[in-house]
Amino acid sequence: MHATTGSAKATKYIFVTGGVSSSLGKGIISASLAKLLQARGMKVTIQKLDPYINIDPGTLNPYEHGECYVTDDGAETDLDLGHYERFLNVTTSQANNITTGRIYQSVIDKERRGEYLGRTVQVIPHITDEIKRCIQILGEGDRYDFVITEIGGTVGDIESLPYIEAVRQMRWEHPKDTLVIHLTLVPYLKAAGELKTKPTQHSVKQLLEFGVQPDILVCRTEYNLSKSIRNKLARFCNVGVEAVIQSIDADTIYDVPMLMQQERLDEVVLDKLGVEHKGNLDLNRWLNFLERHKNPSGDIQIALVGKYVELQDSYKSIVEAFTHAGAACGVKVNVKWVHSEQVQRDNVDSLFADSHGILVAPGFGSRGIDGKIEAIRHARENAVPFFGICLGMQCAVIEFARNVLGLEEAHSTEIKDYTPDPVIDLMEEQKGLADMGGTMRLGAYPCNVAEGSLAGAAYGHDMTEERHRHRYEFNDAYRQQFIDAGMIPTGTHPDSGLVEIVEIPGHPWFLGAQFHPEYKSTVVEPHPLFRGFIQAAVAYAGMTTDQAAQPNGAREQTQG
Repeated sequence: MHATTGSAKATKYIFVTGGVSSSLGKGIISASLAKLLQARGMKVTIQKLDPYINIDPGTLNPYEHGECYVTDDGAETDLDLGHYERFLNVTTSQANNITTGRIYQSVIDKERRGEYLGRTVQVIPHITDEIKRCIQILGEGDRYDFVITEIGGTVGDIESLPYIEAVRQMRWEHPKDTLVIHLTLVPYLKAAGELKTKPTQHSVKQLLEFGVQPDILVCRTEYNLSKSIRNKLARFCNVGVEAVIQSIDADTIYDVPMLMQQERLDEVVLDKLGVEHKGNLDLNRWLNFLERHKNPSGDIQIALVGKYVELQDSYKSIVEAFTHAGAACGVKVNVKWVHSEQVQRDNVDSLFADSHGILVAPGFGSRGIDGKIEAIRHARENAVPFFGICLGMQCAVIEFARNVLGLEEAHSTEIKDYTPDPVIDLMEEQKGLADMGGTMRLGAYPCNVAEGSLAGAAYGHDMTEERHRHRYEFNDAYRQQFIDAGMIPTGTHPDSGLVEIVEIPGHPWFLGAQFHPEYKSTVVEPHPLFRGFIQAAVAYAGMTTDQAAQPNGAREQTQG
C-alpha cells in the first residue's frame, strides 16, 4: 500500500518537535506512530536530527549521551535509532541520524570545493538547504510512504533553530505533504490539585514565533486529560480537539503504540495528510509479545556488570534485548545492576549469589576491568550462565588465559601497553590511526558459526551477520593454546579468520561475542544469543524452558 493523494504519489514528511522539557519521549512517540502506520501496510522510516556539533555520538562518553547505537552500514548514531529498529523490525542507516556537526561539515566541505561559486555562505539558505536535503534524501525514489523526522532538544533551544526554520520552509514548499506533531508536557500541580496547560500554551506560542503551526499536540501527562482541558488546549493552540492527543505514563514503552491507537493518532495523521485509511491494523505479533511480556510464568535475575551502570541508558539495547528474549521464553528478566569497580575477590560470591546469569557489558578503557574479570571467573568456576559482549568477551579471554592457561600477566594492549602475553591486541588495520571518531571496525560483518556449538544451536544455521564496534581483537597467536585448554573459537570471520565468538563446551552456557548482538534484537525477532542465554538462566534457576515458554496456558493464541 502506498500513500496517495488522488492519483499523485508523494512521500509524506512528519516532523516531531518537543517543548517544555526534554526526555518526554519523542523517540517513543515517533516509533509508536511509525508502528501504527506500518501495521496499516505502509512503508515508514524514522530519522533523528540531533542539534549537537559532534559529527556523531561515537566519541561521546556514555555519561553524556547514553548508548551509542551502530547500524549495519557502520554509522555511530543516537540511541533512538535502536527504538526505531526494535519497533519496526527494519534496519536504519547513516541517513537516519543527522547531527549539526555533519550538516556544517558538509556545507564547509562544499564551500572548500568551490560549489557555492564564491557566494557568502550563511545559515539561510545554505545550512537550512542542507538540512532539507538530508530530510528528503530518505524520500527519494518513493522508497517510503512516510518519513518521520524527530528533532532533538526542545523548541527555543538556540542550537535547534536552524532545524525549526528548515521545517518552516518545508511546510511552505510542500503544504500537502508535511505535518508537524508537537510533543509537550501537561504537568499536574499537587498543591493546586489540577493539570496545568500554560506550559504547553507557551511552548506552542514559541513555535508559532518561528513560523510553525503544529497540526497535532501529543501531551505527556500523569493523569487523564478531561474534555475541558482538551478543548482549552485546542482553542489556545489553534488545533482541532481531535488533534489533542493524550500520552499518559505507561508501564512499558511497548504499551505506547496501543495507547496511541486508542487516541487515534494514526487516523488523525492520515486524515490531515489526505491519505485514505481502510481496514484493520495488523498488530497480532505485537499483541502476542505484550501478552507474553506482561504474563510471565516466573522471574529470573541477570546481573549486568558494567562501568556505566549509574546511567542505565548506556546499556539500553541490552536491557531491551533482555525484554524481548524474556517474553519469548515466558519469563520476566530482572536486571541487577553491578558496578564493575565494586566487584572484588572477597565479595564476588555474595554479589552474584542471587543471580541466574551474568552478562559482562561492553565498554572502553581500564576502569573496572579487574571487576569484570573477577565476575567472569566466578561464572566460569561456578557454572553460572555467562554472556560477554565486546569488551566482555575480551575480558573472558583474559580471565581464561590467567587462571586456566597460567599466563598470570595476560592482558589486552588497550589496557596495558606492554604485557608479556597480549591475548587481546590492536587490530592490524587500526595501527597508525590518529583520529578517534568513526575509525573503529564498525557495522555488519559476516561470521561463520561452528556446528554443534551454543551459537550454532541458537542461530540454527552456520552463517550470520552481526554489528561491530571495536579496535582490539583476539590474538590469533594464542588460538591453539586456548583450544587445547578448552576455550573454543566457535565463530570466525570467513575471510580474515578473526575470532568472533568463544565458548567453553564443558560449561552449561559460557559464550563471549566480539560483536554487539543487542543491536539486532527486536520485538518480533528476539536475538538468538539472548534467547539462548535466557533459556540457560531459566534452566539454572530450576525452571524448564518448556514451562517458561508456555506461561498461563495458551500463549500462541492470535490476538485480534
